[in-house]
Amino acid sequence: MAVPESEQLVPEPLLTELLGELDGWRRDGQEITKTFSLKGWKSALAFVNRVAEAAVVADHHPDIHIERYKTVRIVITTHVSHGISQADIDLAKTIDAVAAA
Repeated sequence: MAVPESEQLVPEPLLTELLGELDGWRRDGQEITKTFSLKGWKSALAFVNRVAEAAVVADHHPDIHIERYKTVRIVITTHVSHGISQADIDLAKTIDAVAAA
């Protein structure tokens, strides 16, 4: 099976540059992660639902963790290429836009 271009690994020098353009996202091995603090349980659930809708549209699905009732941690990686792809970077930007809306 051919890996779509958007899901191929981003080369290291470019990856460092792209991650530097993301606000609050950090690299954790072959994943990128960010924690969002919401106002409470309902706000956290609403945010998770908006992220889920954006992920469905992007056809790229992060791990979503609700922690301490109002903290949402998002973990993104591309399983097919075993690392960080342009699709991950794009989804992180989309999630930031969802959080800002």
